[in-house]
Amino acid sequence: MVKTAFLFPGQGSQYVGMGKDFFDSRPESRALFAEAGEVLKKDLANLCFNGPEEDLKLTENAQPAILTVSIIALKTLRENGIESALTAGHSLGEYSALVASGSVRFLDAVRLVHLRGRFMQEAVPVGVGAMAAIIGLPLEKIQKICLQCSVNGHLVQPANMNSPEQTVIAGNREAVERASEEALQAGAKRAVALPVSAPFHCPLMKPAEVKLRQELEKAEFRDLEFPVVANVDAKPVLKGGEAREALVRQVCSPVRWVDTMKYLVEQGIQVAVEIGPGKVLSGLMKRFNKEVECYQVEDSASLEKTVAALKGR
Repeated sequence: MVKTAFLFPGQGSQYVGMGKDFFDSRPESRALFAEAGEVLKKDLANLCFNGPEEDLKLTENAQPAILTVSIIALKTLRENGIESALTAGHSLGEYSALVASGSVRFLDAVRLVHLRGRFMQEAVPVGVGAMAAIIGLPLEKIQKICLQCSVNGHLVQPANMNSPEQTVIAGNREAVERASEEALQAGAKRAVALPVSAPFHCPLMKPAEVKLRQELEKAEFRDLEFPVVANVDAKPVLKGGEAREALVRQVCSPVRWVDTMKYLVEQGIQVAVEIGPGKVLSGLMKRFNKEVECYQVEDSASLEKTVAALKGR
């Protein structure tokens, strides 16, 4: 039996048209879209299929939309007998992973990520915060630059350790811009400002963390059926209470995706399947370890390809 990990994407993977293929071909997919839409009090299917893109990428819309498409894709994969030994999700994707593990109910997760997106957006006024991707500079150098640039009440820190080649930084706009310039001077290949509306995964998100904790405590978190590797420390979680606390800590803490991939490889994972819109995580894993076979499921064509490769192995 091949040891498989499921990977669930985070915000930024959304695109207009996602999920439509499953909606058109599978009645159960239509039901999940409808149920999620009732929780959100909006036509989620129409938003996913027709946009407009500006509305879809709003944090409080993008997060439940990506989660819903991811869980629909997961159900279609499982119908074909493909299961995982471990799972992980990037930021928002950790909620999808916890639904997959049986810890959180789907509709509870839809409600939580919708609120999570709203709280994150409200935490910092538009224009005050920023994020940037630093390409081609070691994490240790980026950390030192961030410390040097965190002055005069402004802060910047690594927010997403996505790969050995790419680290995203977040914080006050002035500090992020200063750190980006310093990174280029220190030898970074590129420093790219990201088109986001808030500085995620840094201490500026503390107001969102406080509000989200209250909502998370209202939701039931059951013990997990299989481990989810938490973003905050790249360690496996199996207890419901630990899963809830990891989601709280995640709001202001960096996403340790490099360490997460390292942990999965150390556990003997041979196959990684990215479940949901886009191919960001499977692309990162391919570059991180060429020995891990990577697949992706976001529509019928990618589902058939993945099932054909994995069925019976």
